[in-house]
Amino acid sequence: MQFHPRAPRSEQDVRVDLACAYRLAALAGWDDTIYTHLSAAVPGEPGTYLINEFGLGFDEVCASNLVKVDATGRVVDGSGRRVNPTGFTIHGAVHAARPEVECVIHLHAPWGVALSMLPRGLEPTSQWAMRLHGRLGRHAYEGLALGRDEERRLVANLGALDGLILDNHGTLTVGRTVAEAFLLMHLLERAASAQLLAMAATGGQVQVVSEALAGRTYRQWVGDGSEWDGDAEWPALLRRADRLSPGFRD
Repeated sequence: MQFHPRAPRSEQDVRVDLACAYRLAALAGWDDTIYTHLSAAVPGEPGTYLINEFGLGFDEVCASNLVKVDATGRVVDGSGRRVNPTGFTIHGAVHAARPEVECVIHLHAPWGVALSMLPRGLEPTSQWAMRLHGRLGRHAYEGLALGRDEERRLVANLGALDGLILDNHGTLTVGRTVAEAFLLMHLLERAASAQLLAMAATGGQVQVVSEALAGRTYRQWVGDGSEWDGDAEWPALLRRADRLSPGFRD
């Protein structure tokens, strides 16, 4: 990821976008009852992040009920609302290591979980996958507990990439905006579903393009870096959420 300065965003801007992303994730079937999270950094408040209140479904999240926490998941907005601090462990580690990142999305979405079981992971089998070619790390499954040592390994495996396949667990994407993180997760789920459906239809044999062609397609996709994933798509996705899941702006 390259960084290009843009107009400052307010906390309310980020709250609305993050609440919208939660609603869109619910509409897409990416939620896991009350578990997994989308988080976003609060503009102008280093080390402070927004996350969903523990116990709410993704379809219940709105801008005003997002909870402000620090890097350890401790609530700092005085609301007394509950968050899942263990659920924020991954997010806190990534945000601390990647200050240019506004949003971290970690899901147990069906296609992503299935992809995380494949030894070869995501292959350049579709145009969706080629946007992520060479941009996904892998992190080995170590059980439910995520201690400091595992945090360091996870952050090292992510490096400066766009996301991770968490083996036998799920997926993670990061973005300089909520929109970017969301679109990258959208592409990852689409690419995973296409690859797995093709593998099921052919007994595991799928057509993979060459490394050179996959790399060229990736470079064509990202261009000169002036337009980020989500820039063009996010207004339409906001309108979709307004139609299908109203109230997220409240």
